[in-house]
Amino acid sequence: MLLRLAYLTVTNIVSLLLLLPRSDHDKDVEILVLRRIDFGSAAHAGTAAGRTTSIPERDYLTTRAAAANRTP
Repeated sequence: MLLRLAYLTVTNIVSLLLLLPRSDHDKDVEILVLRRIDFGSAAHAGTAAGRTTSIPERDYLTTRAAAANRTP
């Protein structure tokens, strides 16, 4: 039990340290993508029938994806 607690503590600290250098914009994109994945899996399971990503979220994700695919 103590070993498991130590493992979870270390993994949480490492994950927090990995988030520090990220910008707020990158964090927002990740949250939107994870919400989209969650909605898709819930809809596939039949628990969120008809629930989709809102239009502003979809526009934001489309814009970010287009910007990521542009070559400088």
